[in-house]
Amino acid sequence: MQQPKNLNRLLRALSRQGLDVSYDNKVYSICLNSSLNEHWQDAGAPTAEVLLPEDFPVEEKALKQLANLANVRHPQGGCVCRACATPDFHPGDSGVAIGSIVETAGMVIPAAVGSDINCGMRLHVADLSIEQFLSQRDRFVELLKGDYFFGTRDVSMTAKTARAMFQHGIPGWLDALRDKPTGSAANSDFEQLATECNRTFLGGSMNGDVEWAPAELVPNDGLVRDGGLGTIGGGNHFVEIQVVEEVIDRATAYTWGVRSGQIAFMIHSGSRNVGKYIGGMWRDRACQAWPKTLKHPESRLFPLSVAANPELVSSYLQGEATAANYGFINRLLLAEFLRLRLRQVFGDVEAPLVYDVPHNITLAEGAGWVTRKGACPAHSGQPVIVPGSMGAASYLLVGTGNDRFLRSASHGAGRARSRFDMSRKVVDKTDSALGLTDVDCITLRERRTQNRRSTDGLQANSTSN
Repeated sequence: MQQPKNLNRLLRALSRQGLDVSYDNKVYSICLNSSLNEHWQDAGAPTAEVLLPEDFPVEEKALKQLANLANVRHPQGGCVCRACATPDFHPGDSGVAIGSIVETAGMVIPAAVGSDINCGMRLHVADLSIEQFLSQRDRFVELLKGDYFFGTRDVSMTAKTARAMFQHGIPGWLDALRDKPTGSAANSDFEQLATECNRTFLGGSMNGDVEWAPAELVPNDGLVRDGGLGTIGGGNHFVEIQVVEEVIDRATAYTWGVRSGQIAFMIHSGSRNVGKYIGGMWRDRACQAWPKTLKHPESRLFPLSVAANPELVSSYLQGEATAANYGFINRLLLAEFLRLRLRQVFGDVEAPLVYDVPHNITLAEGAGWVTRKGACPAHSGQPVIVPGSMGAASYLLVGTGNDRFLRSASHGAGRARSRFDMSRKVVDKTDSALGLTDVDCITLRERRTQNRRSTDGLQANSTSN
């Protein structure tokens, strides 16, 4: 058995917290100690697995959250079939660890996705060299600062377009926009946007319904002006300018339109306040639907059972899809602002989409659902986007469809130290210590550079295939 150094001490500490943990061949296996759990939760709860090299740090709180997630079941029907986590695994504020993947049968768990529904990554490349880009960099940045920070963007749309966006995602939004172009997107190449649906996960469209959207964003007529649409967000969300430094799989890179020396732009954002609204609504509804005669689970993770409340399960999935459609459009618009400014400054630049993929989503897979919380789908042959920490390389990869880890991959670099730890005064926060010597970070909140990655910002980095 291969074990990390000081593992025995860690295992003893975890055992005192009610966790049975083992480590073998770079995989942690975790389950709740059955003597500490309610009898109806114990039977058949799977052992969760975390793929984690031995020199990677382990956060006890994250392991406990993953074990709790694996142990969720509904007394009226529904259980977790499998649970696992990716190497960028760390604790989540909502009680579900970031990097968790859970397969369920007969139930869904709204809290397993949470509020940042369809948070995801979007990657474009452009046939500009870094020298060409830097020659006009200052003008380009000033234009984008207006769009991203100071509201010079225009995301107004007709009520019909807004309703189509929530219901059908990118294809519906685009069809309605063609009928009556409005806002900054009226200057876009609509044919290019339509073609790029093929390079968006699920075509950028899920089965949503305006019923679940905030009422002020879906009026019957008039114009909709949404202050949250086309915004980056907080946390670790970003827009980043990169350089393709190295291509390893040349055949795949050629197929995807990627080659060494190109500039690239990577976007990490989600459904913003719409996701917060819908996610919060359904966490509350799942709690309210819990059988009144049973006490609440200690994890506070409330599933919705198909057997007990089939209408709630279908409604939740539709609500999540509604927020996901908004998330697809939000990333598209963030990219489109950048692409339009590229063309304004550098001339006729195509800047095609490589791929857009969510990493906070519930998807029908197999006989039930797979919910990924901060984990990227990695089906065989599918593009996978893994951003590095600010100042380090990001990666464009190819999924292998590994079934043991539920066809999933890391959604980011993870973190070696917690944000709380990085906020302490004793931590060295100089650019050299943080690896930011050659990184140009533009943000309204300078303290953000002291975390793992800048937020609300435009950054410079590199990417590989």
